[in-house]
Amino acid sequence: MAKLNVKKVKAALGAGPLRGAARPAGRTYEGGAGYGRDLKSELFLLAVTNMVGEQTFYESAGDRDSRYAQLVRAAAVEDPDWTARFLGWLRTGANMRTASIVGAAEFVRGRLLARVPGDGENRRVVAAVLQRADEPGELLAYWISRYGRAVPKPVKRGIADAVQRLYTERNLLKYDTATHAFRFGDVLDLTHPTPAAPWQGDLFRFALDRRHNREDRTVPESLRMIAANGRVRAEGKAALFDPERLESAGMTWEDALSLAGTGVDRAALWTALIPSMGYMAQLRNLRNFDQAGVSDEVAARVAARLADPGEVARSRQLPMRFLSAYRAAPSLRWAYALERALTLSLDSVPALPGRTLVLIDTSGSMNSGFSRDGTLMRWDAAVVFGVALAARCASAKVVSFSDRTTVFRLRKGESVLRAIERFRSEGHFHNGGTDTARAVREHFAGHDRVVILTDEQASHAGSVDKAVPATVPIFTWNLAGYRLGHTPLTVNRWTFGGLTDAGFGMIPLLESGRDGTWPF
Repeated sequence: MAKLNVKKVKAALGAGPLRGAARPAGRTYEGGAGYGRDLKSELFLLAVTNMVGEQTFYESAGDRDSRYAQLVRAAAVEDPDWTARFLGWLRTGANMRTASIVGAAEFVRGRLLARVPGDGENRRVVAAVLQRADEPGELLAYWISRYGRAVPKPVKRGIADAVQRLYTERNLLKYDTATHAFRFGDVLDLTHPTPAAPWQGDLFRFALDRRHNREDRTVPESLRMIAANGRVRAEGKAALFDPERLESAGMTWEDALSLAGTGVDRAALWTALIPSMGYMAQLRNLRNFDQAGVSDEVAARVAARLADPGEVARSRQLPMRFLSAYRAAPSLRWAYALERALTLSLDSVPALPGRTLVLIDTSGSMNSGFSRDGTLMRWDAAVVFGVALAARCASAKVVSFSDRTTVFRLRKGESVLRAIERFRSEGHFHNGGTDTARAVREHFAGHDRVVILTDEQASHAGSVDKAVPATVPIFTWNLAGYRLGHTPLTVNRWTFGGLTDAGFGMIPLLESGRDGTWPF
């Protein structure tokens, strides 16, 4: 007969994968108690929020990037298997391109400096993070800018492995442009990959001839798309309005617009281009479609694709991308499709029983860029997920906080996009200090859980950890990856990095008594 695991005793909750000190290790930038994390936890939280080279409110771009490089190098020596899996997931699961590329370079650098054997592992890590045809050049550019032109063999071989997989005619036409310091030919010169097939050997030679401006270069018969592209360019504007020719020529929308110049029917041009455009390209160009005046029939086809569940899943776009597109598009004909797409991208947000307190940090430090184009701030991202999570809860109270608080009233049946826009229009963005503990104390009323979306830079005015009983779980989503956090990483206190819908699925697992695990 069970004596301990009985119904009247709630199962003890695990502490999740992140680990840290139970006592403060210093102060946050706002002066609150700051709890340190172990190496893997700090690296994970920084990596999933790190837009390399970007300034944040409390940490300069240079300091942030240096901290990231140091953490990767240390982890690569301490636990290479974990770090290798993490970097692969960072690129394919978290969709963090630059952070994963930099991470792979620093993985190799750290192991070489420590004289750790294992060139094969280094090579596999490099190859794994390179998922787009412009990324071999990106990694080489990073390495040479940091460590000089003596590129080590595992880096070269890992890049060569990726080149075999990524270099195609279409990708050469799309990514081998003069705007890149390292062209396809430069990558081939430095890494010497073996062609995977005869046509790829022809492609390599063509890329090298083009890079070195060899006047006698010809297009081999095997490269039919490149030959077709040349014919379209030679014919000029007249050839740009045939959708089938544009597709067979691998013509990108950027190149077509450049070739068309001014004085052409933009609606007709976009109509010809749309069938061969990728999902993300269509999503990015909704404003251009409207401004050009594409027909409602064409717009309906685009909208149907944007809202297609399979397309949304394959695109791996974060929900914030749909919010950004919604704000950028002048007309409302995209609204339903974008609402549907955003909702589909949040499918893994769980339905939570009981009562949930959702706290959204709208302090001044959250007014830092979350997207590279500057259209979304960290607090935008927090609102997307805070409102979406609350909409799935049996009962939820949503609070915006800084050094004051306001309650955001949910409306039954309201779309997530409309709720997000209402959050802004009703004045729930505060732009003040960060009194997290006060916000929790002020609004906690016997809730079953507390969810906080924040950069964790709480002020000195009280303990976030002690603002609710130890038996009540606090789930923190960290949107910035600063070194110190606002709660210890102990039982019933969890911190997650980055905003992906899958992360919220950990809440019911942890509450059921299971330890959280790394997502890779």
